[in-house]
Amino acid sequence: MSTNIETLRQLAHLARLEFDETKEQEMLKDLNNILDWVDQLRQLDTQNVEPLIHISEELNVMREDTAQNTVRHEDALKLAPRKDSDYFRVPKVLE
Repeated sequence: MSTNIETLRQLAHLARLEFDETKEQEMLKDLNNILDWVDQLRQLDTQNVEPLIHISEELNVMREDTAQNTVRHEDALKLAPRKDSDYFRVPKVLE
């Protein structure tokens, strides 16, 4: 399967791409190479090949998600550059 310059120009228009003459010829060559490769894939016999559902046989091993406090509030405030009683002070981000 191959395509011509008019088809490439239609595809470029739909994709809102612009090419000069040199790039247009390069793109046409690349597009035809891709289409030739797809034709090669179509020739493969996939009659007895099972569809691929997952890339690997491995399953996700998840740990139990439990909430826990790892840093006490007072210790976190000690590390803060600025604080106001029990709160962190941060620079104003909205006007």
